[in-house]
Amino acid sequence: MKSPPDDDELASLLLGPTGNLRAPALRRGKTLLIGFDPESYGHLLEGRDAQ
Repeated sequence: MKSPPDDDELASLLLGPTGNLRAPALRRGKTLLIGFDPESYGHLLEGRDAQ
């Protein structure tokens, strides 16, 4: 099992040079979703497949 990234490693992957997020980010429980995929958001937020 791979260990989760530490805070500095995670920040380097998520934040751009201006300090803003590179892409939409959503955390729900232990799940971190980066970017936007309608199917993934539908599954994570509503427990269903997005249309």
